[in-house]
Amino acid sequence: MGTKLKNLKSEIKIRPEELAPSLENFIRVYTKKLEREGTILGLSGGIDSAVVAALCKRAVGSEKTLALIMPEKDSKKEHIKDALNLANELKIETRLIDITPYLKKLGTYKLFPLNKLLFLEKLKGTLVEKAYSFYQRKTGETPFSASILGFKDKEFDAYLKKGNAYYRIKHRLRMLLLYLYAELENKLVVGAANKSEYKIGFFVKHGCDAAVDIMPLLNLYKTQVRELAEYLNIPSRIIEKPPSPDIIPGLTDEKAITIPYEKLDLILLALEKGWKISEIADALEIKEKQIIEVQNLIQKSEHMRKIYS
Repeated sequence: MGTKLKNLKSEIKIRPEELAPSLENFIRVYTKKLEREGTILGLSGGIDSAVVAALCKRAVGSEKTLALIMPEKDSKKEHIKDALNLANELKIETRLIDITPYLKKLGTYKLFPLNKLLFLEKLKGTLVEKAYSFYQRKTGETPFSASILGFKDKEFDAYLKKGNAYYRIKHRLRMLLLYLYAELENKLVVGAANKSEYKIGFFVKHGCDAAVDIMPLLNLYKTQVRELAEYLNIPSRIIEKPPSPDIIPGLTDEKAITIPYEKLDLILLALEKGWKISEIADALEIKEKQIIEVQNLIQKSEHMRKIYS
């Protein structure tokens, strides 16, 4: 391993025993500052929300932490089970709310053509993967990258528009429910967005991870969140399973982004430190094209992190 890469990997390491108390205090301070009586979060069964749940419990106590588990018809049962088990382990209060009926009333499921073919239920994931790969081969970019901006003059724009509407409403509906219960119970809404996803726009604008009161993980890359999760004794099943937005069948984070978090985080850190593209490519032994793609995602998604006035 080259010296530059070794230094980069060393720099991305965290001290969870120091970081955890700092984040707990951050949550505690804002709960008091905004005159709330506890915290509320969306618990998905994934690593980010699991870490947030553990931090909230440690910050304000299990009796003052409320987790909403909000699955719908595309949600994997394993994620619901993981969320329920974790909440039980942390001894925090939960509300299980199936958002499927709300999405049906909004006509959301009619936007996804495969939902009409009930006999293909088990094949949905495979078909989504194939469609994703087909789009990438045809256009040279992923549907995720293409959907960060609008679709003017883009191929397959009708499908992209419906795809965006289909999955984004799910996170926005969850945001509404979080704030409904937050207002009713005077709680602080805590988001689970991490730095890796936030920097490249891999989140839903005005969704349940971004439209919140505080985001304690926003300065942590995904790999750092994993380190913190291990320190907080988050179940290994949650830490080790492939990260997934769980909003479209068959789609995992890595399939959508096309790069593992281990490499993405090092690219992001190197760019933040002002490294040249050629330096990053040499150190990480990857093609410059991959780094340019990450740069493009950062630039294209700027509007998701800003309100223009």
